[in-house]
Amino acid sequence: MRKILLLILWCITISVSAQIKFTNPILAGFYPDPSITKVGLDYYLVNSTFSYFPGIPIFHSRDLKNWKQIGNVIDRPAQMDFMGDGTSRGLFAPSINYFKGTYYLTCTLIDRKGNFVMTAKNPAGPWSNPTWLPEVKGIDPSLFFDTDKAYIVYNSDAPENKPLYSGHRTIRTFEFDPVNLKVVGEEKQLVNGGVDLSKKPVWIEGPHIFKRDSWYYLCAAEGGTSVNHSQVILRSKSATGPYIPFEHNPILTQRDLDPNRKNPITSAGHAELIEGPDGKTYAVFLAVRPYEGNFYNTGRETFIAPVKWTDGWPIINPDFKEIQYNYTADFKAVKQKNTPPQSGNFAYKTTFDKGIDKSLLFLRTRDTSWYKTDDKNGLTMKLKSETCMGNGNPAFIGKRQQHMVCSASTVLDFTAKKENEKAGLLIFQSEYNFYYICKSINQGKAVIQLFKGNAKTKSMDLLEQKDLDFSGKLYLQIVANKENYSFSYGSKSNSWKLLKDKIDGKFLSTQMAGGFIGSLFALYATSSAIPSSNSASFKWLDYKGDDAVYH
Repeated sequence: MRKILLLILWCITISVSAQIKFTNPILAGFYPDPSITKVGLDYYLVNSTFSYFPGIPIFHSRDLKNWKQIGNVIDRPAQMDFMGDGTSRGLFAPSINYFKGTYYLTCTLIDRKGNFVMTAKNPAGPWSNPTWLPEVKGIDPSLFFDTDKAYIVYNSDAPENKPLYSGHRTIRTFEFDPVNLKVVGEEKQLVNGGVDLSKKPVWIEGPHIFKRDSWYYLCAAEGGTSVNHSQVILRSKSATGPYIPFEHNPILTQRDLDPNRKNPITSAGHAELIEGPDGKTYAVFLAVRPYEGNFYNTGRETFIAPVKWTDGWPIINPDFKEIQYNYTADFKAVKQKNTPPQSGNFAYKTTFDKGIDKSLLFLRTRDTSWYKTDDKNGLTMKLKSETCMGNGNPAFIGKRQQHMVCSASTVLDFTAKKENEKAGLLIFQSEYNFYYICKSINQGKAVIQLFKGNAKTKSMDLLEQKDLDFSGKLYLQIVANKENYSFSYGSKSNSWKLLKDKIDGKFLSTQMAGGFIGSLFALYATSSAIPSSNSASFKWLDYKGDDAVYH
């Protein structure tokens, strides 16, 4: 009897240890437009970065839960930069694929040369320079590799460029030559408008083709990437159609749910389906976590949900109406070594003794002439005349805000010589939607200041200023609590003096700022359009996130 009990306990232990728990979002913060591919036991995932540099982070996982950033596709200014672009322009919706030893990345550089393809033998890089695809007119290109042919599929204009209504788009395809990286033959239209043209569907986009059994499936988003977002599916016996829509579309949406529900997840769509380690299908997609109405500051994030196949059709999140913050699956977690967490509540400190972390972001390009890193000083940044309100490359290095409730802090070593010289910590959403706590001087005295961006005057307004009654290093902290932000300073860590409390955080939301990105905490040093030889040093950037939904 004892042996039988021990065997039962052993079986239970094995069963429990083999179950994985996903926490949504699996990539918290500004990680929109996910695309994923599976190579053997490995998964690789990429996201949009718009005008931030480096562009298109690439993550690796063995379990779809634990993700480690292994590189960036655009990591050399020689590949491309985004100088002159607004923060929500630049790179739109990358897609990653693998075929016969080569990784392929397709994407759109909006407002410029359009669509391109890049390749790599190692997903961590280096990636090639872009090969431009001038025949591919539109956005959101992705590749599909069939047994004997390859195709590129994408969002494009209405037929004959004559839209029947606002948001009328099509899905089109070319055959693609994966060796010479060019299209072949004539363009073919696959979808006109969306699932049902009579209902005037809008913004059919983010298309992916995949094959299962004898069917070709076309999976795409509809409704625009906000509260009306959805995912639809069509299928055909041929890669080039005709594609017949699923009668129960959409296969994923949250637009019909009560907007006042507790801890909502909204705007779900732009999904891609992938086989999990257990052989079952999962979807990765973008969604957002508003703290009120459609107000959210963390941007569009990467989520996961299970997929159920019924009569040859996939349904995402089949057992619930609401996307869940947690799912379980019957396979083992595979943890990543030496990487910060990306989901749930977490805290970590980014130091600069080993250079600039892969996850940190510059505006539009990376110019190594204005910063350096070392063990003693951490990150030293020259004060640049460029400001975060322009379309250039200011002395700005940021990390994503990944929680509604969180804090970021740093320690600053800086002495201003003139009143235009400032260094400190930003919470930044767009060129004029930001707050800036910084050190400067006023009438010869060292001061701590708080500014707010102003789009009307194309400048920033002073909200608060206090004389500093101590010298030496200055500690700065920004605390986010949903729609409220607080700004503090001090002469040592964990001894904070409040500069300004409960500042309007909705000002930092996508709802108010527009565009497609999320907020960043950024180290920032500027001489406010006047040349300067001064510099500022930041020892570290400490981040702590603690959202109640994860308790």
